[in-house]
Formats: sequence, C-alpha cells, structure tokens
Amino acid sequence: MLKAVQMGRNTGLRVSPLCLGTMNFGQPGRGHQGDWTLGIDEARDIFKASIDHGLFYFDCADIYGVGASEEVVGKLLNELLPRDEYVLTTKVSMPMGAGANMGGLSRKHIMEGVDRSLKRLGHDYVDQLIIHRHPHGVPGQVRVPIEETLEALHDVVKAGKALYLGGSSMFAWQFAELQMTATQNNWTRFVSMQNHYNLIYREEEREMIPYCIDSGVAVTPWSPLARGILAGAYQGGFGGGSTKRSMGQDRARTESLYRGANDFAIADRVVAMADKYGKTPAQIAIAWLMAKPGVVCPVIGVSKIKQLDDLVEAVSLTLEAEDISYLEALYQPVENLLSLGAS
Repeated sequence: MLKAVQMGRNTGLRVSPLCLGTMNFGQPGRGHQGDWTLGIDEARDIFKASIDHGLFYFDCADIYGVGASEEVVGKLLNELLPRDEYVLTTKVSMPMGAGANMGGLSRKHIMEGVDRSLKRLGHDYVDQLIIHRHPHGVPGQVRVPIEETLEALHDVVKAGKALYLGGSSMFAWQFAELQMTATQNNWTRFVSMQNHYNLIYREEEREMIPYCIDSGVAVTPWSPLARGILAGAYQGGFGGGSTKRSMGQDRARTESLYRGANDFAIADRVVAMADKYGKTPAQIAIAWLMAKPGVVCPVIGVSKIKQLDDLVEAVSLTLEAEDISYLEALYQPVENLLSLGAS
C-alpha cells in the first residue's frame, strides 16, 4: 500500500507517491491519442486497482481526447470514491477548437476553459489546476501578458474552482518570473512543476529542478518511462515498436522528443539492471526517478493492471549507488526541447 507524501514544502496537500496519468482514457478514436485510448469500462478496472494500491492522485487535461478523458475520469471518480478521498488535477492552455479564443492562457479562455472542464468532470472544483505550458510556450498562440494569466488563475482559486496551481514544461527563468510576479501582486503561487524528466531526458537537472528544490516546489515528472522506451516498448530503435502506442500515430511524437545518440543504449542498461534485480525495466526506471532530489510523484500511464502493479512495487525499490551511476553514465546533453519550440 502506497503511503501519502507532502506535495512540496509550500502546501499541506498530501498525494500518493505515484500519480495516475489519464491521457489514454476517454473515447477510442477521439483526439491525438485515439488509436490507443481505453474506454470507460477498461479504465474502471485500472482505477479500482489504483485505489486498492493507495494511489489516489489523478492527473487529467482538457486536451486529452478533446474533453473525453475528463468525462471518463470524472464519472469514474464520482462512482468509486467520496470527494475528500482523492486528489484531482486538470490542465488548461492547449487549443480545444478552431475558435480564436478556444486556447491559450488569456483571461477569457482560462475562465471559460475551467468551467467547461468542471462540467465535463462533473465536479465543483479540482484540487489543482495546471497551466499546460507557459503563457508564451505554445507556438502560434497569442503572447498573453503574464499578469493577465496570473490574475485570472488567482481568481479561479479565490472562486473555489481550484485549490492549488501548478505549472508544466517551461524554462526555469520563466517559472521564476511567474512566481515572483505572483508574489509581488499577492496572487496565488504555483506549488508544483510537472516537467519532462527521465533517464534519457535529463536537461531539467540543470536549472528547473534545482530551482524547485530551493523554492519548495514539488516536481511531478511526466513521461517517466520516456513514452515506453524505458519500459521496453521499442526493441532497439523506433522501428521496433511492440505496443499499439509505439506502432501507431503517436510514434512520431516520441521521435520528436527523444533525439539523444545514446537513448537506446541507456534503455539497454535499464534492461541489464532489471535482470540484476529481478525486476522489470519499467520498475528500474521508476526507482531511479524516485531517488532523485525534488521528485515527489511521477505521473505514470498504464493500460494494464499488471503494469500498474509493477510501478507501485517500484516505489519501494532502492537501487545501489553504483547501479545508479551505471544507468546515468551514458547520458549526453541534448538540446533543450523548449528551445525547439515545444516539449
């Protein structure tokens, strides 16, 4: 059974040490991940298993399935648990349609987007609202003044529609600027950073993670298994996909994110460590991440209960220092994906 942990130093909120990502739940065929989406009946068993393990933190976003994920997640949580027994996050920013104001972090879209998310979820509030990227972080969107975004987010919190705020994938200087601007204006600050961090993408170790550690912000990494690369979904290269996700249209997104020369060599080392410990590669990758300073609760994605069982077990797995060094030794710096326009 997982034991609750504090969500960074700046809040009394407690969460499970793993967060269940819900990108792959919704309406099959709908949204950019539609070819590997699970419907509500398949999702229900995974949610029940999560709850049985003590995993009570769930991460959603409006863009997942273009709203379909929120519908499924909200219905299942309302069905399975009293409201005070789980923590629910959703996100706002990504375009939800072709309309001029149906995306971004303007006051108009934040207010309208949050209300629509709550309606889809069937909830009066979410525990945390995450901005899916920095106000200037999505190519093609209007560069909203950060003051407009921050005041609107503060008003969402004061209206009781979200209890906390979080950020996702931006430069450390951008996050620091948001936090300082919020402080100067007595607006709500961010308590978490959901960033891109795993064994084959470690650029966040340079600035963002040290900043979060120093300022008490919880680090809740997305893609802890590098979209399946560290779990063995690709056999030696992108042409070796072995799952619906790795063989489908999502493969192009994976290739755009992972450009390191040693990515698959590092994945091979994860396999070697799995053999040594008698564990799965996914368990080794999660155990490595859980041992990193600042990391509170990685956001995991699963399509099978066995995958969930393995990742829960990984929380209590301790790797030897020499094995951590072995896993990390091949990493070479890569260009920060944010500098290419998106992450």
